[in-house]
Amino acid sequence: MLRPFNPRSILQKTCLPVALLLCCSLSFAPRARAAQSAPDGDAVQATGRVVLVLPFDNRSGQPNLDWIGDSFPDTLNQRLASAGFLTISTDDRQFALDHLGLPVDFKPSRATTIRIAQTLDANFVIVGSYTVSKGRINVQAQILNVDKLNLSQPLDDSSELPRLFDVENSIAWTIAKHIDPHFNVAQQTFLSAAGGVPLSAFENYIRGISASSPQEQIKRLQMATTLAPNYPAALLALGKVQFTQRDYDHAATTLAKVSHNDRRALEAGFYLGLARFNSGKYADAEAAFAFVASRLPLPEVVNNQGVAASRQGHNAIPLFQRASTADPNDEDYHYNLAVALLRQGDFAGAQREVDEALKLRPTDKEATMLKARVRSGRSLKPSQATAAKPDTANAATSSTDDSDFDPLERIRRTYSEASFRQAAFQLDQMRAMRLAGLPPAKQAVEYTQSGNDYLTQGLIPEAEQEFQAAIAADPSSPAPHTGLAKVREHTGNIDDARSEAQASLKLQPTSGAYVVLAKIELEAKQMDASAADVSNALKLDPRDPAALALRQTLLARGQRIP
Repeated sequence: MLRPFNPRSILQKTCLPVALLLCCSLSFAPRARAAQSAPDGDAVQATGRVVLVLPFDNRSGQPNLDWIGDSFPDTLNQRLASAGFLTISTDDRQFALDHLGLPVDFKPSRATTIRIAQTLDANFVIVGSYTVSKGRINVQAQILNVDKLNLSQPLDDSSELPRLFDVENSIAWTIAKHIDPHFNVAQQTFLSAAGGVPLSAFENYIRGISASSPQEQIKRLQMATTLAPNYPAALLALGKVQFTQRDYDHAATTLAKVSHNDRRALEAGFYLGLARFNSGKYADAEAAFAFVASRLPLPEVVNNQGVAASRQGHNAIPLFQRASTADPNDEDYHYNLAVALLRQGDFAGAQREVDEALKLRPTDKEATMLKARVRSGRSLKPSQATAAKPDTANAATSSTDDSDFDPLERIRRTYSEASFRQAAFQLDQMRAMRLAGLPPAKQAVEYTQSGNDYLTQGLIPEAEQEFQAAIAADPSSPAPHTGLAKVREHTGNIDDARSEAQASLKLQPTSGAYVVLAKIELEAKQMDASAADVSNALKLDPRDPAALALRQTLLARGQRIP
C-alpha cells in the first residue's frame, strides 16, 4: 500500500538519515542542485516548492484525445523537477484519490483540488485544459497557490498538434517562471528537452501507463518501444509491468536496456535486481543492486544488495548494518542483520538485533523462532538458496518444530522513488547552506562541476541552472561561461553559444571555449576559422579529446590545421 506523500513530515522524520547517507555515498552522481534562494518575499522558498500536476481536461469534444490530458503530468513533472521543484508522482496522486474515496479519473472541483493538495502537502497545484481544432492544440493552465488559496490568471500556449512536446515544455517553463520569478533557465532549454521521442511512441506510452489492464499496458508499451527502441520511460514502464506479471526474464531483458546515464536508471536497476533475484540469478541481482546503491543508497537498495550477496554464501553483515543504521525503525533490517550475524557465529550480536526486531514487531513469528534459534547456540550455514523456486527464494523455511527453523534474509520488493526525491530535495538545502559559506570562486567551481556532471547525463535544464549559479557566484570565472556555451549549442541557440564562448575567452583562454567555437564554425562551414580555433585549443591542451576529434574531422575534409 502506498504511503501518504508528505514531504515536510517525511523529510524531518525519515529522509534526513537517508540524506546523510546520500551525502557520504553519492560519489558517482551529479551533486544535488541548490535552490536559488531569492530575497525574502520575492520568490518561493525551499519549503514551498512542492508541486502537484493534475491531468488536463479535454475540451475538444474528441474522446480519442483524452490521452493528451494524461500526458501533461508526465511532461510537466519532468520539467518542473529539473527546475528544482519537488513534484508529486502519479502513484502518490492516486493514493490521495483513494484516500479521499475518489476514482482515478475523477475531475475535481476547486474545493476538492485543495483537499487533494492538502492530503499530499502540496504548495502548488497545476490544473489546465486543452482544445484541439484543425490540427492545432490550444492549452490553458492555471496555478493554484494552496498556501494563499488563490488561483493564477490563465497561462496560454498553442502549437501544431505534432509539436505537442513543445507546447507542454513551454507551459512548464511559464509555470516555473510564474512560481519563481528568479528562475533563469532559458525557454529554449526547456523546449529542447523532449529527447527526440516520436509523438506516436509518446502516445502509446501515455496510453500504456494509463491503461486499466496489464494486457493493454503491455501491448501499448511494447508498441512504444517498437517505435522508439531506446525510449527509457517506456522501457521502465514495460519492465515494471512485466515484473508485476511475474515474467521475470522478459522484465530483466527490458529493464537492462535503460541506459545507466538516464535519470530512470536507478529505478530500472532496482527492478532489474528483483527480476534477476526472482529468477535465481543472484550474482546478477547483486550487481544490479550494487549499481543502484552506488548512486542511491536508500536502505531498501542496500538491504537487497545484502540479500543477493547472502544467497551466494557471502558475508553481508556490512550491508545489513548500513541499511539498519539508515532506517533503525525498520524491523526487517534488524532481522536480516540478526540472521547474517548468526551465520558468522556472533550470537551476542544476533541476540541484540533480533531483540530490536521484536521490539518493533512483537507479533513476528519468524523473529520469535529466530530468537529461540539464537538462544539454542546453534549457528547457521551460509545461505545457498537455489533457483528451483525463484519467487520464493527469499522466504524463510519453517516448520512446527522451532529446531528445524532455517531463516533466510528478507528482500524488499518496493522501490521508494519518492523517498529518494525527498532526500535529494533535502540535500539541495544542505548543499545551499554549505556553499553559502564558501568563497565565491569556490562556489563557482562546485556549481560548474555539477553542471558538467549534468551535461554528461544529458540533463540540460539542470546543467544550465548550475552554470547560471556559478556565474552569479563569480562572474570572473571562465568555466561556467564555457559550460553555458555548450548548453546553448545543444539547444540550437548558436548566437548565444558563440557569445558565451567568447565571454569565456575574454576572461581566460581555455581549450573548452575554443572547441565550442570550432564546432559552431565547422557547422557553418567556416573551415579556416574552425581550424584556427582547434589549433588554439590544442596549444592550451594537446590532449583535449574533443579538440583532437575535431582536428581529425577537419583533416579528413582536406583542411590544413595551423
